[in-house]
Amino acid sequence: MLDLEHWSDTRTMRAVRCLVPGGPEAMEILRLPVPVPAARQVLIKVHAAGVNRPDISQRRGTYPVPPDANPTLGLEVAGTVEAVGDGVALKPGQRACSLVHGGGYADYAIAEADQVIVLPEEIDFITAAALPEVAMTVEYNLVERAALKPSEWVLIHGGSSGIGSHAIQRAKAMGANVAVTAGSDEKCAYCQTIGADVTINYRSVDFVEAISEATKGRGVDVVLDMVGGDYIDRNLKAMAPDGRCAIISLQGGRKITADLEPLLRRRLTLVGSTLRPLSKAEKCRIARLVSRDVLPLVAAKKIRSSVGTTFPLEQVADAHRLLESGVTVGKIVLSVV
Repeated sequence: MLDLEHWSDTRTMRAVRCLVPGGPEAMEILRLPVPVPAARQVLIKVHAAGVNRPDISQRRGTYPVPPDANPTLGLEVAGTVEAVGDGVALKPGQRACSLVHGGGYADYAIAEADQVIVLPEEIDFITAAALPEVAMTVEYNLVERAALKPSEWVLIHGGSSGIGSHAIQRAKAMGANVAVTAGSDEKCAYCQTIGADVTINYRSVDFVEAISEATKGRGVDVVLDMVGGDYIDRNLKAMAPDGRCAIISLQGGRKITADLEPLLRRRLTLVGSTLRPLSKAEKCRIARLVSRDVLPLVAAKKIRSSVGTTFPLEQVADAHRLLESGVTVGKIVLSVV
C-alpha cells in the first residue's frame, strides 16, 4: 500500500502553468509536489495529454476557470493508475484515460474515479489522450441532446478538427449521413477519408446552398456547431423540419443577428453546452456512456484515432502555436513520458 500521507512531501513532478496570461511563451514548466488523491479520486501517471482550445483561452486569461480547478493546464490525460483514494475500486497499474479538472499537462494528474475510462490493450495512450474531451462532447451533444438517429443527415462544422474528426466517425457508426465544412480542399479530402459523405470548403462554397443540393432541398436534421456567430442564422436556413442544432463553441463570436422565422415555421431546436461547468455526477454519467458505447468502436478501429500531431511536453508552446494557426488536422497531443 502506498504511503499517501507523505506522498507529496517526497515526490515532485513537472507541470505546465501560466502565471501571467499571454502568448505560448507565457507557459512555464514548474517543479511541483505530486498531488495526493482524495476519497473517490485516483492519481494517474500521465503518458499523454490532449491539447484543446479551452487550454489556449486559459493561457490567454479569457477562459473562466472554475475556482476549484487545478491551475495547471490540461483537461484530458491517458496513462496508468498510480494511486487511489478511499472508496475506489480501480487498482494501481490499470491503463486509463480521463477528463480532468485541470492538471493534465503534468507528469501526474488527479481524476475523479467515476470519470476514469479503463482502457483495453488495443488502445494506445496517444490515441486515448485525444479521446475523453472529444468523445464526451460528441456523445453528450450530438448523440444525446441533438438525438441524432440512423439515416438522418448531420452537418458538422470544423470537420477536420479533433471534435469534428471524432463526430464524423461516430455519426457514420450510427448509420447517419454526414456533411461537413472545412477550411481547405486538403481538409475536405481528409474528412472524406474518415467517412464524410459531403465535404464543403466554406471559403469557396456557401454551405447553405451546398446542403440544399445534397439533401434535395430538405436540409439537415442535426447541426453540430463550434462556430456560433453568423453561422447560427445560416444553420437555421440549412435545417430540415424538426431539426436540432447543438452549439458547443463560439469561435466565430458570441453575438448573432438571425432570422428566427425558420425556427418557428420548421419547429427547430437550438441547444448549447460546454463540458467544464457540468456537475461531477453528469460528467461521470457521460464517461460511462463513452465507456459503454464508444470505447468498443475505438478498440475495433471503427472510430480511428483523431490525433494529427504529437509534441513532447517540453514543446508545449509549439503545440499551442500549431493549434492557434488553424492549419492542423485532427487533435494535438503532448507526449509526457
